[in-house]
Amino acid sequence: MYRTFNNGFLRLEHINQEVTLCGWVQKMRDLGGMTFVDLRDRYGTTQLVFNMEINSKICELARQMGREYVVQVKGKVVKRSAPNKNIPTGQIEVEVSDLKILNKSKNPPFTIEDETDGGDDLRMQYRYLDLRRSVIQKKIILRSEISFYTRSFLKKEGFLEVETPVLIKSTPEGARDFIVPSRLNQGKFYALPQSPQTFKQLLMVSGFDKYYQIVKCFRDEDFRSDRQPEFTQIDCEMSFVDMNDILTTFESLIADILFKTKGVRIGTIPRITYDQSIRDYGTDKPDIRFEMKIKNLTNICKGNQFPLFDQADTILGIVVPGAAGLSRKKIDSLIDWVKRPQIGATGMIYCKFNHLDTYKSSVDKYFNTDDLASWKEFCEANDGDLLLILAGKEKQTINAMGQLRIEVADRMGLRDPNLYKPIWVTDFPLFDFDEENKTFHAMHHPFTSPKEEDIELLVSHPQAVKANAYDMALNGTEIGGGSIRIHDRKLQNQIFNLLGFTNEQAYEQFGFLMEAFEYGAPPHGGIAFGLDRICAVIEGVDSIRDFIAFPKNNSGRDIMLDAPSKIHDDQLKELGL
Repeated sequence: MYRTFNNGFLRLEHINQEVTLCGWVQKMRDLGGMTFVDLRDRYGTTQLVFNMEINSKICELARQMGREYVVQVKGKVVKRSAPNKNIPTGQIEVEVSDLKILNKSKNPPFTIEDETDGGDDLRMQYRYLDLRRSVIQKKIILRSEISFYTRSFLKKEGFLEVETPVLIKSTPEGARDFIVPSRLNQGKFYALPQSPQTFKQLLMVSGFDKYYQIVKCFRDEDFRSDRQPEFTQIDCEMSFVDMNDILTTFESLIADILFKTKGVRIGTIPRITYDQSIRDYGTDKPDIRFEMKIKNLTNICKGNQFPLFDQADTILGIVVPGAAGLSRKKIDSLIDWVKRPQIGATGMIYCKFNHLDTYKSSVDKYFNTDDLASWKEFCEANDGDLLLILAGKEKQTINAMGQLRIEVADRMGLRDPNLYKPIWVTDFPLFDFDEENKTFHAMHHPFTSPKEEDIELLVSHPQAVKANAYDMALNGTEIGGGSIRIHDRKLQNQIFNLLGFTNEQAYEQFGFLMEAFEYGAPPHGGIAFGLDRICAVIEGVDSIRDFIAFPKNNSGRDIMLDAPSKIHDDQLKELGL
């Protein structure tokens, strides 16, 4: 066999054993009579020593090697005279008696080490080399472990893994579809699934009451660090359940994953409504690792002839604990930050609650000490705290304050990457209303059930209807979401009509599902978690790319394969295009 041990295994207890190792040459150090080589595989690194006095021929061969040569060595495990405490195998080395070069390597275009000199595009072009770096391999291994823990958990809970089709019908689910032309049915097209949504509902109709799938999904949408055109979902559905059943089941899944990957016990996950989340955090994916809840100051700040406040629809504030000593330069940098087009605030007011009831604000001309004291009392601030205030139109100000809260927390070091705080957000609006076009859009998707007590509002006041929908956020990132589904054809028709579908359009798009509802569809609901996002949040990074073996770049291109690319004219002709 090629090897008896991997490169991360050998320890002091293996001293004097004869071993065979294989791997890639990481580094070489030629000291004249001695040559040292770091041999690497995905399990770790072993130091090899070649001694000119013991075997000059083998030593000369070793000196001909370069970085990333693939080699096989045989030798004896010995104790290192200068241990390396930074690696698990740092107390031993292998005194090589035989060396075989299995394959040579060109000089790599970048250093294959944790800290590399390769830029993003270069590493993407040679992704197979980038994947040799242990810092990337650890991310891929974490992804594999989370997939394994997920499958094990769901198996114990009685879920069945069922594969659903990849070539499907194009249906509107919120993002653009990737389209695949059909050669045998020219002029017609498949779509790649944005999710297995309708199929997992059909599986519930089929009687498979607990389904899951770790599945590739495809969305032709603009790119961000937490998006890829193809991504992976932990997709689940259950029959004869209510919202509490689903939340209880899947908070146990997340708890299991966090414990097995990080040794963290999270306890019961808190639940808040969408309205509470927007009110207290300015977002539907709150980071609750720190407090700093938003305070609505509208009623106590108006009426002092300060135009910014008096003309505003909403006045919101956050208390930054212990930050009254923040310099004017740092406060000004926050003001510049909120004025950026991405945030859209016109400015920011601040008030320092210094000790001994001495307060200092940027609006002292309009508000006296008693006014500022009332702000302090209302916000439950303490001496030494800093109050930051934004004012303007309601929706824009809420959004800006939510982003300011996160920015301040980042600058103050309040977002501990070693702390994991998931939260459920429930009772979303069923519809999002487009003021410009005066049309409704599904907040999640058109199969989401309204809250039972709100069904009668579908006719009189659709904007007030709450959905039986729920998301889980972890450390300020949405990692999963789902809903209780509609299982009644009449109600589904009503929702389609509110979304602007004619009966003919609804039947053309979803007739197969509507018809299935007439054959005894059970009450059902489900959830989907973003596997890539879970990996990124657990590791405390923003980008999902390094948790995907072969990702696309920020333009949606695979630089390594040069895809997407043109196809030959004869292929287009064959497809009737």
